[in-house]
Parts: sequence; structure tokens; C-alpha cells
Amino acid sequence: MIVNAPAQAIAAPDGSMGDAPVQGVYQSDVRALRLRALSVTGSALEHLSVERCGAAASRHRALARGLDRGGADPRSIITTDRTLVPADDGTVLTETLTVRIAQDRPVSTTLTLELATDLSPLAMIKGGERLSDLPWTVAAGDTASVRRGQVRAVVNAPEARLETVGTRLRLHWDVSVAADIPFTASWSLTASDDDAVVQPAPALPARKRRGTPDARAAAWLEVALDDLDHLLLARRATPTQPFAAAGAPWFLTLFGRDSLWTSRLLLEAADPWSLALAEGTLRTLADLQGRRYDVDTAEQPGKIMHELRREANAVDADTVLPPLYYGTIDATELWILTLTDARRAGLAEPVVRELLDPLRRALSWLTTCADTDGDGFIEYVDGTGRGLANQGWKDSGDSIQFADGRIAQGPIALVEVQAYAHAAALAGAELLRDFGNGDDAVLAATATTWAAALRERFAEAFWRGDTADGYPVIALDARKQQVDSLASNIGHLLGTGILDRAQSRRVAELLVSPGLNSGYGVRTLASTMAGYWPLSYHGGSVWTHDTAIAIDGLLRDGFTSQARTLAEALLTAAPCFGFRMPELFSGTPADDGAPVPYPASCRPQAWAAAAGAVVARAL
Repeated sequence: MIVNAPAQAIAAPDGSMGDAPVQGVYQSDVRALRLRALSVTGSALEHLSVERCGAAASRHRALARGLDRGGADPRSIITTDRTLVPADDGTVLTETLTVRIAQDRPVSTTLTLELATDLSPLAMIKGGERLSDLPWTVAAGDTASVRRGQVRAVVNAPEARLETVGTRLRLHWDVSVAADIPFTASWSLTASDDDAVVQPAPALPARKRRGTPDARAAAWLEVALDDLDHLLLARRATPTQPFAAAGAPWFLTLFGRDSLWTSRLLLEAADPWSLALAEGTLRTLADLQGRRYDVDTAEQPGKIMHELRREANAVDADTVLPPLYYGTIDATELWILTLTDARRAGLAEPVVRELLDPLRRALSWLTTCADTDGDGFIEYVDGTGRGLANQGWKDSGDSIQFADGRIAQGPIALVEVQAYAHAAALAGAELLRDFGNGDDAVLAATATTWAAALRERFAEAFWRGDTADGYPVIALDARKQQVDSLASNIGHLLGTGILDRAQSRRVAELLVSPGLNSGYGVRTLASTMAGYWPLSYHGGSVWTHDTAIAIDGLLRDGFTSQARTLAEALLTAAPCFGFRMPELFSGTPADDGAPVPYPASCRPQAWAAAAGAVVARAL
């Protein structure tokens, strides 16, 4: 995969597209090219090698056995150099095809590239379906195009002969090649979507150099920061405000929680790049902050949004999310915490002052709307039957379960959300006292008192057993019963101030215990739980960012030894993934061999890439 947001290209190692349902070239949330097959005189090529040349480029080498004249040694190589480049009229995929031979006589042949497109929505493809292929219209000899609605794909192939066969477009080049005279041809695909809600981000300031003595961490950071540069987007409505898209292929758009955590994990004092990203993320989400009550979109005044799409997103047969969806219980708290951390890292005072009104609205939502039943805790429930059943970061339907494997029924009060809320209320109040006006004193005092009351009741409700050998449970269910699983959520409590010192120490011990630490990272669900399965999305897998958040909390609370243990776990996994860390992978123990990939994991993924910065700090 190569990516240059809002575009991405997913191919087989040999560079072809079409064998796997998800393969193709995408612009925004639409597939602009479904099939790409290269042949020489009608014969398929033999894959030789693939090389990732940064986030947005790749090189594929293949053998053309039909050009050889016998013998064991391959005597002909075809190289495809592929690049994704944003342009004013969309995104351009360019390919340069080079044929080289090592023979004593020149060779003449025909190079053919076959293309097809369906212009299918990404959500449909993710669900295992697609639209029918569309016919191409050839114009001006070397140009062909296709359109569906507001999406258009244009192929330009100078010096090629264009032919349409049904819904296929074929590009033919007459090749004459000798040992000292290679043949080169180029073609391009320009994809545009007039209904897209995002576009390439503006250039950010230069990044502060992030040095680390560990070669693995340095390699991870090199790949991660390159990926992050190519995951940056801006809304079309606010083109000067960058944010990190969540990840490719499924989430190449704005996600409140993901974009905030990415920015927060990357923040570094006096780093213009990370501060510009934080500012753009905060401003973008403030522009979309909830203004009214809407059950269908889960919008509430002051609430930070969850997901932005060009059209309604059919997650599955029962879950259809509106284009602008607010079904998240933690993004508002994370917005406040990101603003606080950004200010401490050097965000300019005028910017902070410009964000005070969104801060006031966020604090008001937190202290008046987030507790839906008045029990003093923050909970969520989907009010439509079509939205997300779970609205924390573990948002799959079976992610919140008891130790015996039973699924908890909502409304759900997540343990980490209470911790975020406690920290956000205190941090937001401090910002109002430092930068607000006299009218802010009441809201600041209310938030401070609210946080103190939350902390006072937290341990009794969420801590199971005594401090020495107990643990915080993952959630409270609709009956206010403890959902008694031991899960990675406990790592998010550290650094928030909601635990006392003894409780924090116990959480630190649990995070590095064999039940949670696989040796490659923190499992989402401890292996001692009945529902544990190492390849369960949120029930035993390891999420890179989840482990990084635990490391960050350990560092904030002074548990440097445990932080290094978990950093070393991720660093042990990183080389196995070529230092492009995936969104998630299997929770199987490191003693059992290399980490096992999760098939549908995003890679690259923004907060997994950002985890590299936290790991480097822990060493």
C-alpha cells in the first residue's frame, strides 16, 4: 500500500490490482481504479520484488519470461515505479514502466496494461460488495475517462494506443529494446471527487529533530513520521487547518478521537510541526463542535464529533452512520486535554484565547450532558438503534464484556472515560483561570468541584478487590454492576490523577504482567479472561496506540521501569512489520514466535505511527 491522503493505492506485491476485493486506487472514499494488469505479448509477468520508496511511492520488479531465449538466468526485467501525488484537480497516480534486457539481439514486443473501474464507495467494498464496472470514453487519442456522479477518473497515456473492450481499457505500447537501450513508457490516472469533504493538508513547519540512541526506535520514527506526513488532511471548508486522518485503507478521514490522540502523542515542547498539527486539529474539531440536540447524529451542544464522511457510512447491515457523526463518549474530554498539553508544549497564547469559547462549551457538556442518568458517571447509549453500540475507543459490539465472556448491556460507563473526564475538568478549569475572564470563575469552580466528586466516588464503583491485588474493572453496565474484565483500558487511567499512588502502582504492575503484556505489547483483554482470543479485534489483540497510551501514562506517573518494559515490547514487534506498525496485531505471546498480523488492520495508521514518539521518550 502507498498513501498520500486523501488518496491511496492498494496492490499485490507484483503491482497488479484486481485479485483481492479491496485492491485499487482510491480518492477520498471512492475507488477510482479497480483493475490494473500488465502483460507482455499477452503473457503475465513473474513477480520478482517489491520495494516501498516512502509512504507514497513503490517499485515493483517482474520477469518477462516470454522475452527470454532459454537458460536458467532471467534475461529481462520490467520495473514499475509508482507514485501518488496530490494535484489541483484531484490526485494523480503515475507509473513509469521500464523494460530492460540482457541479450545479444534487440527484442520487439507489445506491452499491454489493462484497466477497469467501478467507482464504488469504500464502505460498500469493505462490506464485500461493489458496483458494476463502467465503460471508458476515449478522447484525443491518448486520454480516456469515466464518471459516476461527482467522481471522475481520467487516464492519460502518451505514445500508447488506447483500446476499449467492453468495460476494459487497454493501453498498448510497441516496445523495441536492446541490451544497452531500455524502453520506458509512462501513464497517469487523475482521480477527482467533487463531493469530497477533505483535501490534502497545507505544508507544516519544519519538524524538530527527534533523536534516539536506539536503532530500532530511530527506524520506526523514520517510517512513522514519513507516513504521518502523508496522512495529513484538511477539511475543504477549512483548508489551512491540518489534522491527521485516522488510517488507511478504511479511515482516511477525520476522526475526533484518533486525530486528537495522534496529535497528543506527538506533542513535543518547542516543536513547530507538532504544535501546528495540534492547532489545526483543535480548530477543525472546534469548527464542528455540537450546537444542538440531534438523536440521529448523536450531536449535543459542546460535544466533539466522531467521524466525517462524504456520505452516510454503512458499517454493517444494522449500523448506518450519518456523514457527520457525534457518537463518541471521549473525544470532548480528549479535545480539552490536547489543548492543555499543547499549551504546555508552547501553543501560542493568542491561539489558546481563540479556543476559549469551544473550551467553555466542552466543559459545559462534560459537567451537564455527559452523565445521562445523574449517577455521577459518564455513560453512553446509542439512541437510534443504527449507531455505534459502543462509543469508547473499543467500539466493536463485543468489546465490553464480563470476565466470564458475557456481553455488557448499556448504558455503559467506561473506566477510562471517567479518568479522561476527571483530568479534562481540572485542566479545562485551569485554562479558564489562566486565560479566561471574570465570568469564567463559576464554570471553572463548577468543573473543579465536579472532578473532585468524580474522583471521590470512582474507586468504590470501579475498583474490584483491595488495592494490593485488585484492579479497575473495564466498565459499569446498565444496572451499575461492575463489568469485571481485566482489560488494557486500565493503562489509560495513569497520568489522569484519578488514582491514588498505591492504585497507580498496582495498575503499573498489571500492565507488565503476563496476562496483559504479550511480550509485544498490552493485550486489549487479559489472557486470563474467558472471552480472550488473540485475534479478537478488542478482546485479546494488541493495539499499538493502546500500549503507547499506557507507556505515556506510566511516564507521567513516574513508573519508568514499566514504561521501558512496554516500550521494549513494541520495539521487539516493530522490525517484524518493517517498522510500519499496524493498527493492531495478534495478542499471542512473544514466546510463540513472531507477531501475527490482524487481517483487516489499518497500515499505515496515524496513532500507531505516533506511538513511535512515545516509545522513543521512554528509552
